[in-house]
Amino acid sequence: MKLRGVLSQGLLLPLDGFALGKVGEGDDVTALLGVEKYEPPIPLDMGDFRAHFPAFLPKTDEMRVQSVPNVLEELRGLPYVATLKYDGSSATFCIDPRDGEFHACSRNLSIKDGENFYWRVARKYDLEATLRRHPHLGIQGEVCGPGIQKNRLQLKDITLFVFNVYDFRAARYLDFDEARNWAEENGLTPVEIMESGESFAHSQESLLALAEGKYAGTSHEREGIVIRPRREMNSVALAGRLSFKAISNRFLLKEGD
Repeated sequence: MKLRGVLSQGLLLPLDGFALGKVGEGDDVTALLGVEKYEPPIPLDMGDFRAHFPAFLPKTDEMRVQSVPNVLEELRGLPYVATLKYDGSSATFCIDPRDGEFHACSRNLSIKDGENFYWRVARKYDLEATLRRHPHLGIQGEVCGPGIQKNRLQLKDITLFVFNVYDFRAARYLDFDEARNWAEENGLTPVEIMESGESFAHSQESLLALAEGKYAGTSHEREGIVIRPRREMNSVALAGRLSFKAISNRFLLKEGD
């Protein structure tokens, strides 16, 4: 929201109002404050619980650039790509190497086969057959369309946009171009590229400006962008993969839930 004409995304309070003990700049005080992440209720059409999320695959999640500004220096000067962030529901598809079972998963769970949108999209793209040919790979993407979020892309049919391909045999994500080519060769639609370059030079402010805009052919603000190096690398700031997001302030003010 805006307070007195200024965009507010948090609240600063003095440390002496909290019993934190000895803390310093940069310390993570989440546990000391008892802060928990809000998880919205699961929509009814997301299906029933089948199993926990496969342990051999990483879950899909991106930190906002405002929360980890040091990632900008880690990416500085390297080849990079910024892709569109779709306003849908994150999904993962894989063959379990332990028992050969195909799984369609939400962000946190494996979902039972049924008329939920994870299995509908799996059947639409025949993802099980594709992964039977490549059983060491997992597909991760955003499911968008009617009945998902507010369908801000105004799609007429359920659609999968692939943003990750993970090789769990090698315990690595495929590099950006490698994953994109693999998706297209297997009849899948990769996420849209908003910008790419040979030397990353963005500031936080310029990334937030790049994040703004509307989904093509609609009047809806797009959610934002995801930024990565073209070749996979680890991040000290993120303690893992170097990949982060910039969420459009216009989206948060006009369309955010």
